[in-house]
Amino acid sequence: MTDGFGARLAAAIATRGPLCVGIDPHPELLRAWDLPVSVDGLARFCDICVQAYSGFAVAKPQVAFFEAYGSAGFAVLERTIAALQDDGVLVLADAKRGDIGSTMAAYAQAWAGDGPLAADAVTASPYLGFGSLQPLLDVAAANGRGVFVLAATSNPEGASVQLARAGDRSVAQSIVDEAAAVNRAALPQPGSVGVVVGATLAEVPDLSDLGGPVLVPGVGAQGGRPEALGGLGAARAGQLLPAVSREILRAGPDFASVRRAGEKLRDEVAYLA
Repeated sequence: MTDGFGARLAAAIATRGPLCVGIDPHPELLRAWDLPVSVDGLARFCDICVQAYSGFAVAKPQVAFFEAYGSAGFAVLERTIAALQDDGVLVLADAKRGDIGSTMAAYAQAWAGDGPLAADAVTASPYLGFGSLQPLLDVAAANGRGVFVLAATSNPEGASVQLARAGDRSVAQSIVDEAAAVNRAALPQPGSVGVVVGATLAEVPDLSDLGGPVLVPGVGAQGGRPEALGGLGAARAGQLLPAVSREILRAGPDFASVRRAGEKLRDEVAYLA
């Protein structure tokens, strides 16, 4: 890849809109789409999503729903990643990997190296210490891929850790600041290390100096309002990437209905580009 992930994402947002569409093959959704809760149902679900999401900037498969089916589920994920990328859609694997040393290095090769599961970007957890992510950051940079680091998530259990104070700042803010430092060291901008910040939070870290993208889950079904995202954390134009999954997928199983639901939300967040 000649361009880093940050540059490719910025170009995709500018031309295709600032929306990350989700692929969450939850058993309830499979049943709602009249599909079997099996690998065959998983594959058909993903085929519909690939067809519906052509022309969008970013698609985010939730890895856990593939992993539940073992090796056969991962095979479906590999095919789905390849099909989306063939359509020009950037793929963000929502794997939330986080470990230390050689184990983190192995995760890095799986999700940011050159293997069949490698996506354009991957989510990661820094809660073994931001430095534990270095193997992933290194492999991602070497391969032109991105990393979205969990900073301030919208689940209520996260606040006890993420809003704890680390000196004069919250733990979440310290993670944003660490990501910003990586981006500054890897000029030119935009950086390829982003953070994850929930749309429904009462306390949001300052994102103005991040120099990279911000994945914003929680829009739609979880209560986040598309029209209320502007200026989140003092983010700059083109920096926020709202992520929407089930709000769109509940329009299925007809791919045209899923596409229309995605286009509607893309139009509602277009002002963020």
